[in-house]
Amino acid sequence: MIKSFVVDATFNNMRLDRFLRNKLGKIPQGLIEKKLRTGKIKLNKKKVKSSTKVTLNDKVELFNLDFREKPNGKKINFKPSNTIIKSNEKSIIENNENFIVINKDSGISVQGGTKSKKNLIDIFKKSKIFENTKPYSVHRLDKDTSGVFIIAKKREMAQLLTSLFRLRKIHKTYLAICHGELEKNSGELNDNLIRYDNGKKIVEKAKTIFKVIDKNSEASLLELKPITGRKHQLRKQLYNIGHSIYGDEKYKHITLKGINKKLMLHSYQVKFLINDQKHTYKALLPDYFKNLLKSKRLNFLN
Repeated sequence: MIKSFVVDATFNNMRLDRFLRNKLGKIPQGLIEKKLRTGKIKLNKKKVKSSTKVTLNDKVELFNLDFREKPNGKKINFKPSNTIIKSNEKSIIENNENFIVINKDSGISVQGGTKSKKNLIDIFKKSKIFENTKPYSVHRLDKDTSGVFIIAKKREMAQLLTSLFRLRKIHKTYLAICHGELEKNSGELNDNLIRYDNGKKIVEKAKTIFKVIDKNSEASLLELKPITGRKHQLRKQLYNIGHSIYGDEKYKHITLKGINKKLMLHSYQVKFLINDQKHTYKALLPDYFKNLLKSKRLNFLN
């Protein structure tokens, strides 16, 4: 049996894996990747990667698929535990008719990925908060980064917030604890960051404004305001200047024993305007972040 979809304007320039979830419901990322590798899912009759963007009038074909199928033929339902849902509902900073703002825990993905067994969008699909609607992701936050995260409740609000992020009208402030003592107390980080998409090398300009809140010979507490929104931007830029973030296992110079393994990067605040109304949301620091500040004799008075 073959099932097919034609991409309309609503999904133009969306990742293929996200498009599939919008059409079919929540599916484990690993399963999507497998079906793409084996040619059970094709885009315009071609095998592609999950990150490929679909465009208007593209045709997505699915061949003999049952996404609930296990190798032994048994069915399986994918749903997050009630414990995870309740944990995240306790972290809500703002809840109105258009969107919610939460203080995301470290270790939870925003959306499904190859190694992600739980993610925020699937978690909130089961929540009473979205009983008469559904959650829409409007921006990114790394799995291991904690802090402010916005989820829209309506498609129109999701489109508006996504546009504001793209136009850099939503101003984000992060806090990070990094290795060593920065020489300058403030300034800009400007880099040409490299990433690869389907084997193609892509160079992207990245800009971040930084300010040192406190520092000593062991560590520095930084306020970071990204102007651009590149993948792993803050982590890569601090690594490039020799001051990688504590707990970063991907972009690191040294590994210290006895240090909390969590990434010490926290989305502290977001600010934006909608219809001339100012919105400002802050997320309290997690305990492990405060504990490292204390052990490194760094002060954050706010």
